[in-house]
Amino acid sequence: MQKLIRCLATGFFISYLPPLIFPFKKNTGAGFLGTLLGIPLVLIFPTDTLLYAICMLAVWVAAVWICKKVQFPGFTGHDNPKIVIDEIAGYVTAMAFLPRTWPYLVAAFVLFRTFDTLKPWLVKTFDRMPNAFGVVFDDVSAGLMANILIQIFVIFIVRA
Repeated sequence: MQKLIRCLATGFFISYLPPLIFPFKKNTGAGFLGTLLGIPLVLIFPTDTLLYAICMLAVWVAAVWICKKVQFPGFTGHDNPKIVIDEIAGYVTAMAFLPRTWPYLVAAFVLFRTFDTLKPWLVKTFDRMPNAFGVVFDDVSAGLMANILIQIFVIFIVRA
């Protein structure tokens, strides 16, 4: 069971790739790769708003549960850089209720990665929580911030 949980937490072990390629770097890019995994997931999510919301909530719940259960021998912190399911949950949030076209997919990706990296106030608040909820919801809040920014852009620029 632990192997399956670790597989899901690491994005089917994709987060193991960057440290193998760049062993000398502290920030390996695993979060970037995890966010990339969010794109095909968003593309297969239902287009119906309510069903998307249900699927998004299911991803959040699953991500928190997986982060709570996953174990990495020798790691004592709460937010192992190998865990990327939180980035997937954050990107799913960033794309909520937006068209699934490349401009939106890219804008959500760039804004989400920016907020996740810079950790503004709301993101930092969750990031400081030493539990699985904090691990996931710092990324969900970064995704929410990206989504709100894109929604504002659509309302005031695109539709104007």
